[in-house]
Amino acid sequence: MLNAESFMSPRRRWSHLALAIACAVPITFIAPAPRAEGDARPLEQTDPHIALDRTLTRIGFGSCAEGGKEQTIWEAVLATKPELFLFLGDNVYGDTRDMTDLRARYAELARQPGFMKLRATTPIAVTWDDHDFGEDDAGGDYPQKEASRQVFFDFWGEPADSPRRARDGVYASYVFGPPGRRVQVILLDLRYNRTPLVRQEPGARNYRTWAWARHKKGLEVPGPYARNPDAKATMLGESQWQWLERQLEMPADVRLIGSSLQVLADFPGWEGWSLFAHDQQRLYELIRRKRANGVVFLSGDMHYAELSKLDVNVPYTLWDLTSSGLTEVWPAATPNANRVSDVIREPNFGLVEIDWQGAQTTVTLSVVDQRGTRRIEKRLPLADLSARP
Repeated sequence: MLNAESFMSPRRRWSHLALAIACAVPITFIAPAPRAEGDARPLEQTDPHIALDRTLTRIGFGSCAEGGKEQTIWEAVLATKPELFLFLGDNVYGDTRDMTDLRARYAELARQPGFMKLRATTPIAVTWDDHDFGEDDAGGDYPQKEASRQVFFDFWGEPADSPRRARDGVYASYVFGPPGRRVQVILLDLRYNRTPLVRQEPGARNYRTWAWARHKKGLEVPGPYARNPDAKATMLGESQWQWLERQLEMPADVRLIGSSLQVLADFPGWEGWSLFAHDQQRLYELIRRKRANGVVFLSGDMHYAELSKLDVNVPYTLWDLTSSGLTEVWPAATPNANRVSDVIREPNFGLVEIDWQGAQTTVTLSVVDQRGTRRIEKRLPLADLSARP
């Protein structure tokens, strides 16, 4: 997407536009993989982005940024010199049905010095989560979802003729780099079409008091939601599922799937893919059926960072690097049997580094704190991210 800004002075807007034009490369489209004979579905193309021709080696990402707070994390982000930065949701905290208020929250972000520098120097791509969608834990029944979608696109500079604007949500897919070094970035929308959550109350009589007491002690806090057993319950909606299936047919070496919610966490009781077991299993099966190698999940939302791993009943070992938040911190972790790292309870961002130069390509997943220290680091041979025979 283009790095335009809807809430800045005309002079600053023109300076940003001039920089974008100076740094831009020709927009190209990546052809899909060959189709089976008789497959009459329309061919899918990658979404346009100014950086499609670049070979990516460093991709930053983050989530959960309160615009009214000082955002000191950007200095550490910029020091890593990311070639692409992904915003995975809660990019502002709107929590409103008044679009004037929502625009004001985006204007707060636009005034942050570190964000301004990132946007002026680094290509970005964006999806949303509940707080920039509109309301806490909101889904498809949020009445202002279409108005909020237009505010989102306008702020992030999505062109008027962008294919994203014609979809039922804000999901997008980009393929960067030449053959043999292609990085596909898929950004999902887990809000616009999501069916309602199912609430459960833990054994404590007053859940909020019980949860807050555990939170203050730094103890694990299982959340108030139960798995939805309805086979028709969904986070993506059928149109997005069909779109995702076509994206996974496209040729790529590394596939970064950006999910605003954790994909692999083992039923924490808070929002996540585990609440929609049919969707979660459908995702794993889709990766297997399409032989979509190179998948790594990137997620946010939790107000802490961790790495999760799943190697049972999946096409190959799957990894989910959670980075949250850019400003927001929650000292209590939630239950997660698939956690394979420490829990980082301070402002942080995620970093994906791809080494195309060695004897074998490697993907390194890191969480970096605001001092620039790597708190989580996992090196993965790309050959390990491929379907088992």
